[in-house]
Amino acid sequence: MTRCVVFDLGGVLIDWNPRHLYRRLFNGNAAAMEHFLGHICTPEWNHQQDLGRTWAEAVAERSARFPEHAAMIRLYAERWDEMVAGAIEPTVEILGALKAAGWPLYSVTNFSAETFPRMVERFSFLQLFDGIVVSGDEGVGKPDLAIYRILFDRYGLEPGQCLFIDDVAVNVAGSEAAGMPAIHYRSPPQLASDLAARGVLAASPTGRDADPRSQAPG
Repeated sequence: MTRCVVFDLGGVLIDWNPRHLYRRLFNGNAAAMEHFLGHICTPEWNHQQDLGRTWAEAVAERSARFPEHAAMIRLYAERWDEMVAGAIEPTVEILGALKAAGWPLYSVTNFSAETFPRMVERFSFLQLFDGIVVSGDEGVGKPDLAIYRILFDRYGLEPGQCLFIDDVAVNVAGSEAAGMPAIHYRSPPQLASDLAARGVLAASPTGRDADPRSQAPG
């Protein structure tokens, strides 16, 4: 039985994508942008910041390796906030509906410890969570089972009674390997449909019918 809901943030509630910035920096040259993001400032390189490496260290390492791209690399850190287009509002509405229905809400997110506080300042909906585990603070990130166990231990949660939502398939697999059922997020309507199918949007965690006014559109 589901008793709490656990959200990823980036790609589910927050529209983060380095392309939001680099489309402008590369003047619409998609091929050059994709080469830069696929071979220089790669997802694997960015993930090291999610695991606790500082942005200063990251920029220095990558600039030494690709000195001809040093200016573009530096902007990844200096203009990081421009990679965040805003909230994914339909999913935020679902989050609000769950909160109104009484569901305990948590988050496990791969995020740099340096940039996450700025998201807390920017997005008031983060205050709806009862607890957030940030990879950059913990030194471990999804899909490592250890970060899910941090969530369970810190907040006294039973894995099988939690429902995890993430847009990355390997993170969903990691959650399930840790004993926490999961939904692979693809869009707000799909999420609303999956939550309704599991009875989560239709009831409170105590099993009582939720207030219909708190239901997110499906």
